[in-house]
Amino acid sequence: MDATPAELANGASPDEHLRRQRALNTLLDVTRELAAQLDLHDILETVTRGAAQALNCDRASLFQYDAKTQELYTLVVTELEIAEIRHGLDQGITGDVAQHRRVANVAQPGTDQRWNRAVDRATGYVTRNILAAPVVSLQDGKLLGVLQLLNKHEGEFDAFDEQLLSAFGQHAAVAIDRARTIEELRRRNAVDASLNVAREIQRGFMPTQLPQIDGYEVASWWYPNQAVGGDYCDVVPLGDGCVGLVIADVSGHGLGPALIMASVRAALRTLILEHSATGELLTLLSRALEPDLQDGRFITMVIAGLDPRNHTVDYANAGHAPALHYIAAEDRFVELEATGLPLGVVDRLEYDQGQRQEMAVDDLLVLCTDGIVESMNEADEQFGMQRLESLIRSLAREPLEKLVSEIGREVESHYVGESPPDDLTVLAIRRNR
Repeated sequence: MDATPAELANGASPDEHLRRQRALNTLLDVTRELAAQLDLHDILETVTRGAAQALNCDRASLFQYDAKTQELYTLVVTELEIAEIRHGLDQGITGDVAQHRRVANVAQPGTDQRWNRAVDRATGYVTRNILAAPVVSLQDGKLLGVLQLLNKHEGEFDAFDEQLLSAFGQHAAVAIDRARTIEELRRRNAVDASLNVAREIQRGFMPTQLPQIDGYEVASWWYPNQAVGGDYCDVVPLGDGCVGLVIADVSGHGLGPALIMASVRAALRTLILEHSATGELLTLLSRALEPDLQDGRFITMVIAGLDPRNHTVDYANAGHAPALHYIAAEDRFVELEATGLPLGVVDRLEYDQGQRQEMAVDDLLVLCTDGIVESMNEADEQFGMQRLESLIRSLAREPLEKLVSEIGREVESHYVGESPPDDLTVLAIRRNR
C-alpha cells in the first residue's frame, strides 16, 4: 500500500508541515468551488489555478483527451505563449502519462527521452522540472486528460506533491464528468435521462475492485433504486497501514443526491491525505460539506478504521444504521452506535469515536444502507433488523461474496415492485485468520 502524505510528513520540519497543510487547504477550497461549477471552461481554470497555487509552481495546464483523434490538447493553461498545444499519445511526458496512466515526476527533462522540446523552442520558455498526473473518469474509467505542472519555485517536486496532484486529478475528473453529464442531460431534456445520468454518476463511486487486506476478506453489493438515491460505499487507505470502510446515504432521490455524494467522495479522499482518525474525518467532512447541505438535505455515514495488524476497529457514526459487528465465538451482534447526528443537521458538529471493536477470527463487520432493513412487503412489513441478523448468522461461514449477494437476494424477494423503494448497499469484511 502506498504511503499517504500523512505518513510522508513524519519527521518533516515545521515549515514543511505548514506548507503541506496550506496545500491541502487549497485543495479543499478548490473542491468547494468545483461543487458549484457546471461550465467546463470554469472547471478547467479552477483546477489549473488551484494546482499551481497548492504546489507552488510556475505553470499548470490540463490537457484534455480527444478520443476521436487520440490526441491531447490544451484548452486552459495558467500561462501560454501559443494558442494551443496538441499532440498524440506517443509524444512527450504527457503522452506517456496518458498511455500508462501513472504519475511522472521528471527532475531533469533535458535528460528524459520522453520529453518534447518543441514547445520550449517555440515559446522561449525554459522547463526545469515537470510533474504530471492522469485524469481518469470515475464513471467508466476512460481517459479524460493529463494535469501537468512546470517548474516548482523551490526545489523539486516530491512524493507529497505527486499524491497531491493525483488528488487534484481525481477532483478534476469528478467535475468534468459532472459537467459533461449535465450537458448531456440538457440535450436530452427528459426526466428519464436525468435518472440515467444520476445512476451512472452514482455507479462511478461504487468500488469496482476491492483491495486485498492481509488476513481479511471484503465484499460489497449494490442495487440502485430506479429514481436513484445517494448511496456510497468505499474502502480507502488510512494512515499507519489502516484501512477505512465507508458507507453513506444522502437523503432524497434523483440527480441532486448523486451529485452531493460525488462531492462527499472527493472531499473524503482529500481529507485522508492528511487525517486518519475516524471522528476527526467526520468532523472535517461535515465542515467541508456545509455549503452543499443548505437545502434540508443530510447525510448519514459510518467510517470504520480497521487496523489489520492489531485486529481492531475504530469508528465514528453520523446517525447511520445498520452497522453491525458479529462476534462469531459468542454468536452475538454489537451495533456500531451513532456518535453524532447526520451530516448537515446542525452546523459545526464534532464527532467522537465509538467504542473500539476487537476483531477475532471469523468475526464480521457488516455495514448497510437503510434500504436493506426498511424494504416493505405486501403486508407492509419491513425486512427489519431481525431478518438481517438471522441471514448474517446463517451465512457467517460462507464466502463473503455469497453472504452479501444473498442478503441482497433476500431483500429483493421481500419488497413489492420491480425495483426497491430505496438504494440497497451492503459492505462487509471478515477476519479469516
